[in-house]
Amino acid sequence: MSHVIEQTGGRRVNGGLLVLYLSLGGLAYAVLQSLVSPALATIGRDLGVSTGDASWIVTAYLLSASVLTPVLGRLGDMVGKRKVLIGVLALLGAGTLLAALAPNLTVLIVARVLQGASGAILPLSIGAVRDELPRERVSVVVGLLSAIFGIGAGIGIVAAGPIVENLSWHWLFWLPLVLIAIALLGVVFGMKESPARTPGRLDVLGTSILSVALVALLLGVSKGQAWGWGDGKTLGLIALGVVALAGFVFVELRVREPLIDMRLMKRRGVWATDLVALILGFAMFGTFLLVPTLLQLPEATGYGFGKSVTEAGFFLLPTVAMMVVCGPIAGILVRRVGPKLPMFAGVVLVVAAFALPAVAHGEAWQVLLSGVLTGAGIGLAFSAMSNAIIEAVPAGQTGEATSVNAIARTIGSSIGTAVVAAVITSNTTPQGLPTDDAFTYGFWVCAGVAVLAIVAALALPSAHRRHEEAVATGVEDLPPEPPEPPELHLPQVGAHSRS
Repeated sequence: MSHVIEQTGGRRVNGGLLVLYLSLGGLAYAVLQSLVSPALATIGRDLGVSTGDASWIVTAYLLSASVLTPVLGRLGDMVGKRKVLIGVLALLGAGTLLAALAPNLTVLIVARVLQGASGAILPLSIGAVRDELPRERVSVVVGLLSAIFGIGAGIGIVAAGPIVENLSWHWLFWLPLVLIAIALLGVVFGMKESPARTPGRLDVLGTSILSVALVALLLGVSKGQAWGWGDGKTLGLIALGVVALAGFVFVELRVREPLIDMRLMKRRGVWATDLVALILGFAMFGTFLLVPTLLQLPEATGYGFGKSVTEAGFFLLPTVAMMVVCGPIAGILVRRVGPKLPMFAGVVLVVAAFALPAVAHGEAWQVLLSGVLTGAGIGLAFSAMSNAIIEAVPAGQTGEATSVNAIARTIGSSIGTAVVAAVITSNTTPQGLPTDDAFTYGFWVCAGVAVLAIVAALALPSAHRRHEEAVATGVEDLPPEPPEPPELHLPQVGAHSRS
């Protein structure tokens, strides 16, 4: 990373160091999102609670992130991204320190709520990069930051086993705390406050309704497997979430200063990208559940690989490596041809990544190749998604727009985890182990869902239309209009139909 001093609006910014600080903060958050899941049984035994009770460690993080990400993203647009980012990193550090010292489950759940509250790191970081760096560098850096969230999730799955087996579960938090401390100090002393703001007041009513909607939906989905999908609590929560979401849209269309500007969501470049985020969140966490489970089953089953938790985690290293490589590559492609092509290529690779093991997963090379394809696809698509959002909305609305994209990814990951877990548990041997068919069905489900992402990626506007709409909506930092690959168009009704 070049440590070049950039000149932006008369202010001197060390671009390389800024990206380093933001990357470390995003990496720590993403690692903490996935690092705990493989260690739930160990944490539960150590704290003397059931695995079901221990699962609240994951659920609390998820609920906190989903509720506070849009709020803090909007606050960043209103009062300044640096101020909010410092607060968010401080919360993440406090929550991580508390988790490392937690003597019981209650304290650990409170700590995870504090950690989840920092879910706005990615939207705030992307907004800061857009505000601080020259436009020609933005797409590549945003690609890197976006890929880091997939990379961090993969690292968390890979690292959990070795940390728990060789140290203790408390070190799941001590190690990320070092990254958080460096990131916080870097932002405090190395980042200037951006002048790009959208003054206003926080929409308290909209925030409250959205909080109810997201908590109800995600709680119903995440606990549906344990409670039963036909249970009254599960159905009631999901129904409440849907109704509250409809109420949220109704309110936001009528208030003067909405938490989320629904006019943004009407833009095809925004809603299509959010749909891709939802689907890829499903797919990514589907593979993080299917692959380690398959690898850890005994060889005596005839289809398991008999790997330890640590060995199974290492099988995901190619996935992480490909995300590292393909994130910046996607940023370069975005700069040259726009976000549509890399997003389309990414989702096609994700479909292939699941179709391969759905057809055959009896050999180690098949699992590894699937991981390579997954990493390449997620790296390309995640990076292109964030760039597609910032090309579709004005700089002063970057936080709220990218926050919605992050929420879509979170909801997708929750649904993916729940659906794949349901597929696995509904196809078991008399001994309670998943059958070979459970994995075949699980991979096919993920492949089928990922096909929908291809349709959503094709729905993105053409390069010319995207440029035209961005100018009309006040986007001032547009890159030069790239050429549009002619083969990546959905059929249009009428020559001059508008998105």
